[in-house]
Amino acid sequence: MNKANIYSNSQLESECKVEDKFAWVYLINLGFYLIPLFVQSKPTWQIAISLITLIPFIYCYFWAYRAPRKEAYKPILAMIAIGIAITPINTGSLSLFTFAGFFIGFNYSLRQAFYCLIGLAAMLALMCSLLDLHYYFLIYGSALIAGVGLFGIAERKRLAAKLAEHRSQQEITQLATMLERERIARDLHDIMGHSLSSISLKAELAQKLVAKKKLEQASAELQELNTIARDSLSQIRQTVSGYKHKGLSSSVTYLCQALRDKGMSVILEGDIPKLNPDVETHLILSLTELCNNIIRHSSASHCDIVFAETKEALSITVTDDASIASLNEGNGLTGIRERLAQFGGTLDYQLNANTHFTLTLPRQGKA
Repeated sequence: MNKANIYSNSQLESECKVEDKFAWVYLINLGFYLIPLFVQSKPTWQIAISLITLIPFIYCYFWAYRAPRKEAYKPILAMIAIGIAITPINTGSLSLFTFAGFFIGFNYSLRQAFYCLIGLAAMLALMCSLLDLHYYFLIYGSALIAGVGLFGIAERKRLAAKLAEHRSQQEITQLATMLERERIARDLHDIMGHSLSSISLKAELAQKLVAKKKLEQASAELQELNTIARDSLSQIRQTVSGYKHKGLSSSVTYLCQALRDKGMSVILEGDIPKLNPDVETHLILSLTELCNNIIRHSSASHCDIVFAETKEALSITVTDDASIASLNEGNGLTGIRERLAQFGGTLDYQLNANTHFTLTLPRQGKA
């Protein structure tokens, strides 16, 4: 019995994914449920009822497997109820109680799990007394429930440690992003500092020469100024070209930090996909345009960036809490539409209590 969701807090719910491909494997433990049916030569009707009972139990198993912590008690109680109902017919129900024990250990704190498992053992003792069952039912059942419950606790702690490691990796990534930003600022200063100073001096000198009617000398200075500007533009393009392909994930992290630097709270949801470099570059530029518009023109205090994928398309939704009555599309949004159109993508937006921009790309845009 395994579960890749751990629900000790809301962030853990969003970080951990349910490993459905492993869910069926642990149902092999139901083999112990079936053993008494054939070892004790049960009547056909009892065998039939026992087998039918597995249908709602398996449903409750997957319900518990996917349920958030605050809702986990519902499938756990349902499994216990099914186990109680079938025990008079099949004492293999102990197997059903162990599943409940695992989910108790997995979903609740050590203190809560301890009291719940004690309660489950007390329930076995009561059933043993009322149904006149062999005392082995209580001894073996209590031992199995305790052991599997401890396994659930261990699994929860393992996933908590995995999350802590993931958080540490995120912190390292954020630190690397900050260092990258500093490098970009330093590169731009090195590239443009001298060039802008030269442009300023050349422009000032040309202005003075024009004032003194020395047009040929002024023309030469302007020509040099033009050359400096073109060289500077070329250097910037080369530098930015190198930045474009740092990856969509790094660029989104940078944009989130830029929004936070302006005092906004930012939530990033969904998995950032790997795209081919051409699509990725245009998507980075489009997201940068949207985020810069929010920074420059919006009075928002919160922004959500959500990545979602279906079999047909990838969608990215940028939402801020600013209310806009109308929107005049300028060159920025037109440019985004043109970039996305190259790959069959679209840009849509909605204006209401919040402002929603949705970029959609067909899946063939993926790498």
